[in-house]
Amino acid sequence: MAETPARPSSLINTVYGAFVRGLGGWISIADLIVLMAELGVDAPAVRSAMSRLKKRGTLVQERREGTGYRLSPAMESIFDEGDRRIFGHLEPARLEDGWVMAIFSVPESERAHRHQLRSRLTWLGFGNVSPGVWIAPARLLEDARSTLIRVELADYVHLFTGDAAFAEPDKLRAAVGTWWDFDAIEEQYALFTDRYGPIAARFAARPMLDRAEAFRTYVPMLTQWRRLPYLDPGLPPELLPADWNAVEARKVFLTLHGLLAEPSLRHVGETARTAEKPA
Repeated sequence: MAETPARPSSLINTVYGAFVRGLGGWISIADLIVLMAELGVDAPAVRSAMSRLKKRGTLVQERREGTGYRLSPAMESIFDEGDRRIFGHLEPARLEDGWVMAIFSVPESERAHRHQLRSRLTWLGFGNVSPGVWIAPARLLEDARSTLIRVELADYVHLFTGDAAFAEPDKLRAAVGTWWDFDAIEEQYALFTDRYGPIAARFAARPMLDRAEAFRTYVPMLTQWRRLPYLDPGLPPELLPADWNAVEARKVFLTLHGLLAEPSLRHVGETARTAEKPA
């Protein structure tokens, strides 16, 4: 499957999450347009995307030395949750830590919520055991709880934690393969590794990195990567295929993150001259 180019709004979310939050949370629209031009996004597309993000409640317009936008206060916890998923769950879960199970029942009169629940649980990384029964590693409990409360679906769902000590390892491994779509997850990891593996090797061989070039590489890379920790819950290794390609993809991500994150942040700080600098 061919890779779909990142939408301007997704790239903007990455810029805010990775950089603007660390520079006081606000950036002028003029400086953002300059940065987005480096990513191949023209000014009209930036303004259109910012307008949509404002309507969704993601951003709040605020005038300082010029007109700009800061993250909505309601988005701070969502971006914090994203940091945990993207950077904190790189290591697989441990089998002994157990599972969280989500069981929901939606009245027929409110059946539209069923699709919403399935979509949210899939995005959180849950696997589908049977209609109305979903499962994930226990470490996703708090993210699941907070997300379901935020989207006003918590009243339909019961969350339980436990272990799978009763299950034989081979039977559990076979069952897990039906609860998650491993082929689809591996396809996304393969796309990431195919694109960024050679780039990581080239950057790792350089003694010095240009900050603007680091930014132009890091933002699309992080935008593509940040979807993966939601599709893949980080299952215990003993339940995964022997050649699980997430391992190589994580190495590529960690290499590029380690090399490019800091020079990219410096580049944004230099470009966003009117951003509020941290003390």
